[in-house]
Amino acid sequence: MSSTTGSSAQGGVGGSGGPHSLAFRVMRLCRPSFQVDTPLLIDPLDLLTGEDILVNPIAASQLPNLFKQNPITITTNTETVPDLTFRNRYQLLNPSDAIGLSGLLVLPQAFGAIYLGETFCSYISINNSSSFEVREVVIKAEIQTEKQRILLLDTSKAPVESIRAGGRYDFIVEHDVKELGAHTLVCTASYNDGDGERKYLPQFFKFIVANPLSVKTKVRTVKENTFLEACLENHTKTNLYMDQVEFEPAQNWTAKVLKADEHHSLSNSKTREIFKPPILIRAGGGIHNYLYQLTMSSHGSPRMKIEGSNTLGKLQITWRTNLGEPGRLQTQQILGTPTPKRELELKIVEVPSVIILERPFMVIT
Repeated sequence: MSSTTGSSAQGGVGGSGGPHSLAFRVMRLCRPSFQVDTPLLIDPLDLLTGEDILVNPIAASQLPNLFKQNPITITTNTETVPDLTFRNRYQLLNPSDAIGLSGLLVLPQAFGAIYLGETFCSYISINNSSSFEVREVVIKAEIQTEKQRILLLDTSKAPVESIRAGGRYDFIVEHDVKELGAHTLVCTASYNDGDGERKYLPQFFKFIVANPLSVKTKVRTVKENTFLEACLENHTKTNLYMDQVEFEPAQNWTAKVLKADEHHSLSNSKTREIFKPPILIRAGGGIHNYLYQLTMSSHGSPRMKIEGSNTLGKLQITWRTNLGEPGRLQTQQILGTPTPKRELELKIVEVPSVIILERPFMVIT
């Protein structure tokens, strides 16, 4: 399920002089959200009778007839009678009442936040607001960042033949967000106007990419083992369900994730083997810690380690939001304690008795 939202508030337009027949509208293509309402539990009889009905004994005697369909009763020593108190308004008559979900979905009303590691998906519509047809429309869309330009769409080899008066041409572009900071979606169109004049229309839509997670690491070395602790903190406004947080060790290293002991019933559960529940990191600052034990590979000797090298590896992180939208991040290389350079001590055991000038000789050390 998907929805579109209005064009970015930071959009801009430029191009050749004079009014343009065409105009771009850029919309964010994303999934809706649940509409959550705080449930208001009342007794429908309150709307008809009021709370003071119990004061009148004659009216109170007629209440059992009104409560024939009321499932809430109390049992005395002699009989079961309806519960005439008002405490049932605070009871959940149905388990779904506690959720507060109305069953409705809400379409986003704003462009929304865009985070690193997500797939930015945009629904773009180019509209002809003039009273005549435009022809030979060449459309281009690209993403510009501080480091690069990525072409998303180019119809140069197959231009749109025509867009009728009042008509439009729609398309969808996607981009895997891999950089932080300012991004610009550049949409351009070259077309023949009604009088045959060739016109060029560029429009710019800016948005900011934020970091969804912060990863803090600590490295401790105990004898031959190195322990890596990674703390993940959620900076988004939605819960993140971590599908995978794996450490990819560098060459000659092996990694083992350390977890707390599980309850016996959970560790032997067949359901748990088939379905591995994701780890929840709550919105707005929720954290979760991971611990890895790193050791040198069995096929490699510690002496093979390059002196001075302290690269341990990197983390691969994948997650999903409440409605399943995926995200993926890869950290930079995580560094450990630099390997100290060992001092060498050289001792000469035997030298030749005679050494000839300018000729090599053998020394035993």
